[in-house]
Amino acid sequence: MIRELFHIGSFSVSPFGVMLVCAFLASYLQLRWGMKTLGIGDEEDASALVFAAGVGGIVGAKVYYAILFKDWHLLLDRSGLVWYGGFILGAIGVLWTMRRRRLPAWPMADVAAPALALGYGIGRIGCFLVGDDYGRPTDLPWGIAFPVGLPETTAGNLRDLFHVKIPESIPDSTLMRVHPTQLYETAMALAIWGVAMWMFRRRHQPGSIALVVLALLAVERFLVEILRAKDDRFFGPFTLAQVISVAVLVLIGIIAWLRRGRLAPREA
Repeated sequence: MIRELFHIGSFSVSPFGVMLVCAFLASYLQLRWGMKTLGIGDEEDASALVFAAGVGGIVGAKVYYAILFKDWHLLLDRSGLVWYGGFILGAIGVLWTMRRRRLPAWPMADVAAPALALGYGIGRIGCFLVGDDYGRPTDLPWGIAFPVGLPETTAGNLRDLFHVKIPESIPDSTLMRVHPTQLYETAMALAIWGVAMWMFRRRHQPGSIALVVLALLAVERFLVEILRAKDDRFFGPFTLAQVISVAVLVLIGIIAWLRRGRLAPREA
């Protein structure tokens, strides 16, 4: 894969960085479209929300990564961004900005959730291009080897770093094909975004789009973790991300139950 595209002085520009910018730009455009559609806020509000999500998301993703590996030096490392860490702190930043700008909570959640799904799907393309966050070995025809990955998909790396069970007869230097889970996530996130766009064109009670999108994203992450090459399976066969996904689904279920009498479509 590609670790860098070009240099600006001593600063290296990677495909992941470019796709991250594209993800934030797409999220902004989606957010602005949704706000116009529902008649909420203005361009300044949209910019402030995306800025809060960006800063909170990146900081949260780095802090989560450092906590996961118990090494605060990783905060200064360019690699290592964890989705749920970014989601939690990014959501806090967005909620704080919404409160400060007095934006309506549930309608804004309906606007922000599709932007989150779209940005997530685009961002995962960057992970694919640099060979990060890939899956376990596979013999399927679309399996991909990452000779310049983070790290490379050699039998030795998969054994030592991710504790994947690989036959001892396979040498450590053997480059293995793995599930391109980054592309799986891109496809699923864009499908979830499509569901949100379909819901936008129908009558809905404020908050219903957000609850559906967040629930689908939690399910998507739980499922893809089954195929991921991970070293954080602290709960038997389950990863920390899967445990958080279940917690998110439980929380969404509680919120939906509390709102059950108010989720029917409004009368025209």
